[in-house]
Amino acid sequence: MTARIRLPGRPEPLDIPDPPWARSHPAPTSRRVFAAAHVAAFPDGSIDWESTARFRDHVWSHGFGVAEAMDTAQRGMGLSWAQARELISRSARQAADRGAALACGVGTDQLAGGGSYRLAEITSAYEEQLDHVQSSGAQVILMASRALAVTARSAGDYLNIYGYLLRQADRPVIVHWLGEAFDPQLHGYWGAADFTGAAATVLDLVRQAGGKVDGIKLSVLDAGHEVALRRQLPPGVRLYTGDDFHYRELIRGGPDGHSDALLGAFAAVTAPAAEALQALDAGDTTRYDAVMGQTTALSKKVFEEPTFHYKTGIAFLAWLNGLQPYFAMLDGFQGRRAAGHLTRVFELAARCGALLEPELASHRMRQYLGAGSRR
Repeated sequence: MTARIRLPGRPEPLDIPDPPWARSHPAPTSRRVFAAAHVAAFPDGSIDWESTARFRDHVWSHGFGVAEAMDTAQRGMGLSWAQARELISRSARQAADRGAALACGVGTDQLAGGGSYRLAEITSAYEEQLDHVQSSGAQVILMASRALAVTARSAGDYLNIYGYLLRQADRPVIVHWLGEAFDPQLHGYWGAADFTGAAATVLDLVRQAGGKVDGIKLSVLDAGHEVALRRQLPPGVRLYTGDDFHYRELIRGGPDGHSDALLGAFAAVTAPAAEALQALDAGDTTRYDAVMGQTTALSKKVFEEPTFHYKTGIAFLAWLNGLQPYFAMLDGFQGRRAAGHLTRVFELAARCGALLEPELASHRMRQYLGAGSRR
């Protein structure tokens, strides 16, 4: 069945057929993939726990692991550590019930922003969160720390703190390298302003870690930098792409290897991306390129500058797909993107099959446009 909608600025109506994807997918076998999940909210800004859990079931049902309590969940941008702590506990119980993959962010956001902290205080904050995630049974993702970015004076400070935390880990962790496009407060992270210098520190960390690093999650939106780092990683250490612009070619890879994935984009294009990964498992790179390639225009729109506002597009698509009853986010974050941007997100989602119930999505889009005209 095809839905039809008229969008502002478009002379012809947009027809949206039912997407051809399966309603669920097994986990891919050739790549390890996580989707970073957002947090659903009520209009008053409180967390809608039921819808938040429903979205994670949606991700798991398409074969992805869930990356929990990351920047996509508004860590440092509306989600407090107390809320993140509860979110991790709830998702860990949900994952255990399903036997599903879950990795959770460990940071230092219980330290108030803008303050000056000693390295020992930063280490203690990390350690508190590390203990909580490990006690929940989830895999650890060591996130970048704004406090550490302000306080560290050398690459050695990063190596000392991260090295200490890795020694406390009960299994290999994912180290998250988040670029400035996603968080401008992380300028100079790893003790260097340039990629080559920062990469040297990360590689030193991996080599000194004694097998405690499962992989590096790289979010710098530069495919060339990612391939260069991937080539230098020791055998057995994964490169999890966080490049929401170039993931199609990075995941497919080539003779010199491939990237696995931990992407916010996969929370926006879950079903078509799962279909593409099944084709990749089957060795059908033509179909993989065709299906995954159709999703990249949508992802580039969702993640356009200012990139850290991308979370709005993910919540918008979850609402359009019926996974939450309100287009609402913590701290009023849903207002960070203009109506014209979200209208284009809708159009590109229709084009790549990311609107799973076209009639519902069209109805909600009309609601959104109508509400905008009354403001």
